[in-house]
Amino acid sequence: MRPDNENAHALSEERPVYKAVRTSRLYEQIVQQIEESILKGALKPGDQLPAERELAQRFGVSRTAVREAVKALREKGLVEAFTGRGTFITDGTSQAIRQSLDLIAKIGQPDGSTDLAEVRAMLDPEIAALAATRAEEQHLATMREAIAVMDRSRQDPDAFIEADLDFHLSLAEAAANPLILSLIDSIVGLLREQRLRIFNVDGGPERGQFHHKRILEAIEQRDAEKARATMRAHLQQVREDSQVSSVEVQPALSKSTS
Repeated sequence: MRPDNENAHALSEERPVYKAVRTSRLYEQIVQQIEESILKGALKPGDQLPAERELAQRFGVSRTAVREAVKALREKGLVEAFTGRGTFITDGTSQAIRQSLDLIAKIGQPDGSTDLAEVRAMLDPEIAALAATRAEEQHLATMREAIAVMDRSRQDPDAFIEADLDFHLSLAEAAANPLILSLIDSIVGLLREQRLRIFNVDGGPERGQFHHKRILEAIEQRDAEKARATMRAHLQQVREDSQVSSVEVQPALSKSTS
């Protein structure tokens, strides 16, 4: 149901009050709270959700978690997004459930890591190159903030990983291609799992930060080729750390099954 101008209205005076969430499955709690608001009638068909950044501030989470929550709500048919207009509550029956690419990637692949590495090798260097030529100051500011959060969250895996995802999300936004954003959104679950494994590898977060800062520097310099090269170096580091994490996991699995 496409909302018209008379029925669609942004939440204002009587907007729902959301609680800050604290768990590694942040987006699921966001989905639950919005579903409860719909069931209680606080949100009605045609109501417009606040902007992504405002929702992130209200829930106390990253923008990536909000994007995952909105994606899950879309798949349930509870909201519908319109380019340039926003995200609106539907009647719950207007949209079929969509398949998620991260689920497809896991079929026949215990963790989807090989498929993910191939996809990232094709996408990420070109995303970085596009961002170097198209990034606006708001994108650069978000990348700088994400790096700052990672710098101060070396002992907090949840905060570090969410900031890492936000850094790469900002790169995708800076590329100014909506299809790229859709692709990144569809594999964000796999990206989070990969980062969690690497975070636990000795020196993994520090190596990742080294490459993040080089990528940002290349984009600030508007150097597309340098951005492409630094991203490729980052992906190589990710592949190496992923291999280390896989080696470390196997002995643990052997002990648990012996």
